[in-house]
Amino acid sequence: MNWTRPWRIARLPGVLPALTAVAAVLLLVGGSERAVTAHPAHPAHLARPAPSAALVAHRAPRPAILPRSAWLDRATLRRQPPPRYDDRVVAVFVHHTASPNDYDCADAPRIIRSLYSGQTGARHWDDIGYNFLVDRCGTIYEGRAGGADRAVTGAHTQGFNHRSTGIAALGTFTAGAGVPPAMTDAIAALAAWKLGLSGTDPRARVRLTSTSGLSRYRTGTPATFPAVAGHNTGYATTCPGAALTATLPAIRAKAAHLQGRTR
Repeated sequence: MNWTRPWRIARLPGVLPALTAVAAVLLLVGGSERAVTAHPAHPAHLARPAPSAALVAHRAPRPAILPRSAWLDRATLRRQPPPRYDDRVVAVFVHHTASPNDYDCADAPRIIRSLYSGQTGARHWDDIGYNFLVDRCGTIYEGRAGGADRAVTGAHTQGFNHRSTGIAALGTFTAGAGVPPAMTDAIAALAAWKLGLSGTDPRARVRLTSTSGLSRYRTGTPATFPAVAGHNTGYATTCPGAALTATLPAIRAKAAHLQGRTR
């Protein structure tokens, strides 16, 4: 039947409303199929429903973050593949960079540039491994490329880079070292914001699955971590140092407070 002729539609009562309803159903089915078949490696293609009121209630404000251009220049930049993404971030791994502590904060970009050169040069990594770096004055720098507000897959915690973000404190924070309050405040603010995007309580424990037998867990093994954890919980290392590790409970509590969690 040729539905393009107006006189036929007019002579069949109820057809137009029925067609409208059918079209609406087809649109819903088509939209659902696209959402289900979207590839998880490309979250920009996924359907993004409005966040629930409960999730929004615990989102912390985005702290000031300096972009990669604040430390990476053309002379240092290396060719690299496109960034990889996860669907969300539910864990934060805290690191230290094992570099000197007595630097001037204005020199932080040079230090980060040196870290990048070492990781992409001698270690042959495709980019700096950390998603973010924080200096002793509390300045936050975007590390790994891909967008600070997205769930960029890092290269910071062997076996547990998926659904996590890596925050590196510039300096060495072994036992007896002082950890600047401005630095821990910035780490807490950053953790509160990143975890808030997925509705994760910084004081909670979260489950991740190991992707490398070089970690503390065999490949495919589920493991439970604090939502804000030290690098050494997933990998056999002394990082982030005993002094910085000792501040993690306070960082979790402050991050939860910044998310508006009262209990």
